[in-house]
Amino acid sequence: MTAETAVSPFAAAPVRALDIMGVKKAIPHRYPFLLIDKIEVIQEDKYCIGIKMVTANEQFFEGHFPGQPVMPGVLIVESMAQTACAMLLSKGGFENKIAFFMGIDEAKFRAPVLPGTVLKHHIEILRLGRAGKFRGESFVGDKMVAEATMTFALVDKAA
Repeated sequence: MTAETAVSPFAAAPVRALDIMGVKKAIPHRYPFLLIDKIEVIQEDKYCIGIKMVTANEQFFEGHFPGQPVMPGVLIVESMAQTACAMLLSKGGFENKIAFFMGIDEAKFRAPVLPGTVLKHHIEILRLGRAGKFRGESFVGDKMVAEATMTFALVDKAA
């Protein structure tokens, strides 16, 4: 199969999707630290595509940087992680679990993310279990702006 005829797994029809209410039900994050708006495509335990609408109203733009606002790279990575966790924790059977970062590897930031853009995360699950691993690539339009491989631990929520 050539690159021209290869079909991306992200082009497949959605098996499942999450709106903002589904995201909020799956993960505990809330404003101002909820950094994902919806998940458009979920192929269970394989991949998903999540969306973050980057608006000029984001609190972090006030200080990063005045007069030249840029979304901090660490928040792009956090948004990728929230996308992966919302996909996993929304499928059922994880109601009493929460995911914590264990590691971030091979993070690269390729272009600035500016207010008024749509950040699209392509997340591929590499390993599932109590310690899972996923790969994320973030895009604005067709341009990759960030990528990273992350590991997480699924733990019981505090009582």
